Amino acid sequence: MDLEALKKDFLLAADPARARLLARFFKTGKGEYAEGDKFLGLTVPATRTLAKKYAVLPLKAVQELLSSPWHEHRLCALLLLCEKFRAAPEVRKAVFELYLRNTRRINNWDLVDVSAPRVVGGWLLDKSRAPLYRLAASTLLWERRIAMLACFTFICEGDAADALKIARLLLGDRHDLMHKAVGWMLREVGKRCSERELLAFLRANYARLPRTALRYAIERFPERKRKRLLAGDFR
Repeated sequence: MDLEALKKDFLLAADPARARLLARFFKTGKGEYAEGDKFLGLTVPATRTLAKKYAVLPLKAVQELLSSPWHEHRLCALLLLCEKFRAAPEVRKAVFELYLRNTRRINNWDLVDVSAPRVVGGWLLDKSRAPLYRLAASTLLWERRIAMLACFTFICEGDAADALKIARLLLGDRHDLMHKAVGWMLREVGKRCSERELLAFLRANYARLPRTALRYAIERFPERKRKRLLAGDFR
């Protein structure tokens, strides 16, 4: 089981027609957020299967895979990092550090979302959250999304504090993908931690909150309440 064998398996599973569809779906055109990214055309379940098959690949090989121009290679590398983080506590620090060295290669929302909670959130769960605030202040969209999505791990443990602080820092973000990420994590705060905390945040920040983020944050509420909240009525 080596990296070259994995790459051959990727080629065997490649689907050029699906690759063209994925390139459009993930916005790879000129001026779009994933400009120039390349796809082989594998489904996510197929990529997960390959990650399981090659789970024994060493971190050096995973780093090389993460440096690939092919999107599915990078997804597989991140799935491998998540599995190593879960299965081998002795390599967690190395996995986390490798991840942060390669944030420019974790360059689409699916890559961030599948990995940031497990690796970044998992490592920082019992540590200082300072790295998240550096990421949240980044000019790189994907680092900002990593900061927000990593908070999902804390939210699942009933801790909303950093999610709310980082959401507040990102209220002025201009990118729609960040509006969605912020709204998603706010919704999870209301679902898993405290609806009262969510509503207090929305009330305090209503004037600055992008509409997309607000809609995501309140989508679990009944329709009548959603309409009131969208109008700024927090009675």
